Amino acid sequence: MTTTQTSDAPGAADTAAVAVIQRRTVRILALGQVLGGIAFGSTVSLGALLAAKISGDDALSGLATASVTLGAALCAIPLARFAARYGRRRSLTLGNLLALIGVGIVITAASVSSFATLLIGIILIGMGNAGNLQSRFAATDLAAPEHRGRDLSIVVWSTTVGGVAGPFLLTPGENLGRLIGMPEYTGSYLFSLVAQSLALTLYLIALRPDPLLTALRLASQPEAHSTKTSTTAGAAIVEGTDRPAAARYAIVAVAGSHAVMASVMAMTPIHLAHMAADTTNHATSSDVTTLVGVTIGLHVAGMYGLSPLFGMLADRWGRIRVVMLGQAVLTASLLCAIVGGQHPAGVMAALILLGLGWSAATVAGAALLTESSTVHQRPRRQGISDSLMSLTAALGAAGAGIVLTGWGYAGLSAIALAVVAVIVVLAPVAARARARVADERRIAD
Repeated sequence: MTTTQTSDAPGAADTAAVAVIQRRTVRILALGQVLGGIAFGSTVSLGALLAAKISGDDALSGLATASVTLGAALCAIPLARFAARYGRRRSLTLGNLLALIGVGIVITAASVSSFATLLIGIILIGMGNAGNLQSRFAATDLAAPEHRGRDLSIVVWSTTVGGVAGPFLLTPGENLGRLIGMPEYTGSYLFSLVAQSLALTLYLIALRPDPLLTALRLASQPEAHSTKTSTTAGAAIVEGTDRPAAARYAIVAVAGSHAVMASVMAMTPIHLAHMAADTTNHATSSDVTTLVGVTIGLHVAGMYGLSPLFGMLADRWGRIRVVMLGQAVLTASLLCAIVGGQHPAGVMAALILLGLGWSAATVAGAALLTESSTVHQRPRRQGISDSLMSLTAALGAAGAGIVLTGWGYAGLSAIALAVVAVIVVLAPVAARARARVADERRIAD
C-alpha cells in the first residue's frame, strides 16, 4: 500500500505511529491546561466579588459565573464546527485569544465601574473557556478505545496545577495590583493575561500534527472501515457502534452535574464573604480573598486532582457506573453544605466533595459520549454537550444568587439535589441501550 505524507497525518496508518502522536498530544494539552487553569482559577474566584462590588447588589453576583458559562454555551458549537473543519490547534488558539480580550475588558470595566462592560468581558472569557473545554476531547481523538478514559482524565487532571495555584494567587495578585494602582479585585488578572498568552503560543506552535484532522483522515481511509484490518490506526479510531441513547444520556449527565457544581460554587465566595463579615467587624478585602482563595483552591483540587483515578475506573468498571459514583459524591457534598454550611470547615468539605463528584461524573460522561459516537459524529455531539453543559450552568448560576438571597446556602444545596436525582433516575435508560447494542454486535459477529 502506498501512503501520502501530509503535515497533519502520519506517513503510515499504523498504531505505533498514532501512539507516538497521541502521547505528544496529551503532553501538550496537559501543559496547556496547566496554564489555562491559572487563568480560569482567578476568573471564577474574582468574578462574583467584582460583580457584587460594581453592581452593589449581591443578588446580581451570580451573573458573573452565569456570564462565563453563557459565553461558553454560545461558543461551544461554533468552536466545535471550527475544529471539525480546521482542527483542534486553531480552535484552541482562537479560544485563548478570546479569553485574552475578555480579561482586558474586565480590567477596564473595573476601572470605570461599568457592570455591563464587566459582563461582556466575562462572556468573552467564557467563550475562551469553551475552547479550553475542547482539550479533554482532543485527548480522545487518537486514543485507543481502552484508554480513552485515562487519556482524557490526564488532561483534566493537569488543570489541577494551575487551577489550584490560580485561587491561591488571589491575595498576592491583589497586593501586586494595589502597588501598580489597579482596581480592587483585579490584580490576579495580571497572572491570567500571562498564562493565557503562554497557552495560546503553545497550542499555535506545538500542537502538530493536529489530532482531530489526523483522526478524520485515518477514518476516511478504506482500511479503517474493514473489519479485517483491526491493526490499523484508523480501525482503532472508528471502532464501536453509534449509540444515540447512550450519547444523549452522557450529555444530560455531564450538563446536570456541571450545573450542580457551578450553581453552588458560584455562590460560595459571596456566602464566605458574609460569613467573614459576621465573624469579625473588621474583615478586609485580604481576609475575604484569603478565605475564598483557600476554599476555591481546595474545590478545584477536588475537581481535577483525582481525575486520573476516575478515568481508569471508567475504563475498568464502565462509564455509567462511574457517573453514578459521581452522583453519590455530589449528594454527600450537598448534604454537607446543608448541615455544615454555616462554618468555614463545613463549606470547605462540601466544596471538596463537590469537586470530586463533578470530576467522576464529567470524566466518565465525556468518555461515554466519545465511545457512543463515530469519529465523524464526535465534534458535533461534543459541541452540543459543551454548549448544553455551559447553558444549564449559566441558568443555575444566574438563579443561584436569587436563591441564596431568599433561601440561603442550605436552600440552594437542597434544590441542587433534585438535579442529581434526575441523573440517577435516567441511568437505566442508557444502560439498557448499551446492553442492546452489545447484544446486536454479538449476534452480528
